Amino acid sequence: MKIVPYKNFYAREIADLYHASVHGTAHTHYSTKQLEAWAPTPPDYAWWGERLSRKKPFLALEGGQVVGFIELEADGHIDCLYTHKDFQRRGVAGRLYRFAEEEAIRRGLQRLYVEASLMACPFFEKRGYTVRTRNQFVRRGVELVNFTMEKNLSG
Repeated sequence: MKIVPYKNFYAREIADLYHASVHGTAHTHYSTKQLEAWAPTPPDYAWWGERLSRKKPFLALEGGQVVGFIELEADGHIDCLYTHKDFQRRGVAGRLYRFAEEEAIRRGLQRLYVEASLMACPFFEKRGYTVRTRNQFVRRGVELVNFTMEKNLSG
């Protein structure tokens, strides 16, 4: 597996990965209605293309296939960290996260933060994050819950 910067030709593959990941793994924590609000069917490929061009995520590739991605913003916000549903529990998210944290340190960031889903909280807790707030919000008319989590990088 190698980690590479985003290129526009990966946009559709990433949108499909995101959709499949949400619907294929989060169903144990969220209802079908919530999953559809989170990741509508079909994905909006134009919206994803625009978003990814702005966010410039880091991609995990295996045999030329995108198996995961992470978005690290300039202020230390991790907006997305997703692994292909067929590559869960193979270290993809861990490798992407380590890469992003090393990049954050290289950039001189003092902290990282994320809005983690119910299923992502344990992943971030294992990496030293603490929950700051529980968030309830409405997306596409459906209530969802996530958690703002933070990690201090300044030692």
